[in-house]
Amino acid sequence: METVTYGWTAAESDRTAAIQDYGLAPVSAGGPPALPDAEAGGALSNLVTLAARLCAVPFGVVNIITEDQQVQIAASGVDPGVCSREDSMCAQVFLSGQTTVVPDASQDVRFADNPFVTGRIAKVWFYASVPLKTASGFVLGSLCIFSDGPASPTAEQIGMLEVLAHQVVEVLELQHRTLQLSEALTELERSNSMLGEFAGRVSHDLRIPLTTILGYVELAEDDPDIPPGHPAMEYLEFIGGGGRRMLKTLEDVLEYSRVDGALRRERVSLLAVTEEAAHDLGLELGSASGIFCDDTELLADRSQLRTLIQNLIANSLNYRSPERDLRVTVGAAASDRGVLVRVSDNGMGIPQADRKRAVEPLVRLNRAGDGPGTGLGLATCRRIAHAHGGELDIQDTPAGGATISALFRWELSEQAVRP
Repeated sequence: METVTYGWTAAESDRTAAIQDYGLAPVSAGGPPALPDAEAGGALSNLVTLAARLCAVPFGVVNIITEDQQVQIAASGVDPGVCSREDSMCAQVFLSGQTTVVPDASQDVRFADNPFVTGRIAKVWFYASVPLKTASGFVLGSLCIFSDGPASPTAEQIGMLEVLAHQVVEVLELQHRTLQLSEALTELERSNSMLGEFAGRVSHDLRIPLTTILGYVELAEDDPDIPPGHPAMEYLEFIGGGGRRMLKTLEDVLEYSRVDGALRRERVSLLAVTEEAAHDLGLELGSASGIFCDDTELLADRSQLRTLIQNLIANSLNYRSPERDLRVTVGAAASDRGVLVRVSDNGMGIPQADRKRAVEPLVRLNRAGDGPGTGLGLATCRRIAHAHGGELDIQDTPAGGATISALFRWELSEQAVRP
């Protein structure tokens, strides 16, 4: 019988890399790999069991063929194990791309001397396998069914076996995408951490000289030797205005970069946080400012909640209507999922066509009558909502204006205590 040699080719190298990408590489101790996705492992076991029962045979396995091993990642009727690729029956045929059906393996030249047939490892009689080919064209292994006695599945049953093999590949593809998403999330978290550190350093390095410049501008503006109406006063006004806008931009960028940090959630009073946010803007709640708040307790990162409320109130001030007195209402409603915080105003509103664009970083609508801004306020609010398991939603206020809401969930990845 011809001896099959498994050399290290470029194609085999690519296939080995694909097996690793799918999280199917065997463990060094010689046992089958622990699938990264436990649900995927359960689904594979169910599919293997269904395949064996459908074809009325006692055994079924999902074999992954590596460079030098056969690794069983799911099995029915036997315990999953690992053997050398040289001893594997599936390794003889899985790269053909065709379904293999063998009524009596001892009479087949490809398998007659195989230890799974001769009795050295097992005593396989009937054998059938379907290659597991991915969407990218790599054959990872096979879905295999077998028995230690005669069996004769019909053509229809073999057809269903091929369907189940396709479903096995779908499960493996899903696990592959899950691993890719996990790796992307890890890289994103690392990048965000680096961005936060970078923004902090840049903010610190730029704010100190900028604050110094603004301090000297203020001193010059108060200099009695520069009379009112002197051209120098106009220059100082330009310098001071530009410096303050730059300082505000630095603060907004730093605030935006910090949102994705670790949440420090606690029970907070919406009224207390809104009072702090309004105070930061130089305002007090009540009829004098036109800003009102109902009290509700919720579970949130206090600093991030204050940032969200402050940005939304600032937007209401910047986009107030010239036709009516400002009125901003901050409120919340509890549900089974969490607390929905709403900030409603009677200002210029945000047209439906502009709402998706308005929450993107550094985007301003630039409408007539709009106040100053950096285009990061709503983008920061959206990141805060995402960090708390919710989404930012923009709707019309019935009497005119915009109502912006964000859900703060009771529970995130950890088990949170519902207030």
